[in-house]
Amino acid sequence: MTLWWIGNAVLLIVIVPVLVALLNRVLAALERIRGAADSTLAGGVSLIGKLDDTPDLLATTGRTVGEVAQGAVRYAGSVAKLLPPAAPTEAAAGGDA
Repeated sequence: MTLWWIGNAVLLIVIVPVLVALLNRVLAALERIRGAADSTLAGGVSLIGKLDDTPDLLATTGRTVGEVAQGAVRYAGSVAKLLPPAAPTEAAAGGDA
């Protein structure tokens, strides 16, 4: 019976404080994670207002890409007219390797 009392005393004096310390560390980490998650949520909510004009910006980008593509095609056509025709090489002429 005495060993039971010694075991209970060791449990109360050693094990319980260690468990409390570990639980405290886990809860502190949880609070830091919660703070970071709240900060991320607040940042995301503030970004929502800045995304309202995204469809207009995408339409502008599409028009700009189309204009650049037309200019590039015109430029390539002009350059093709200025360059002499390319001489056929053996590989292009179907020569044996």
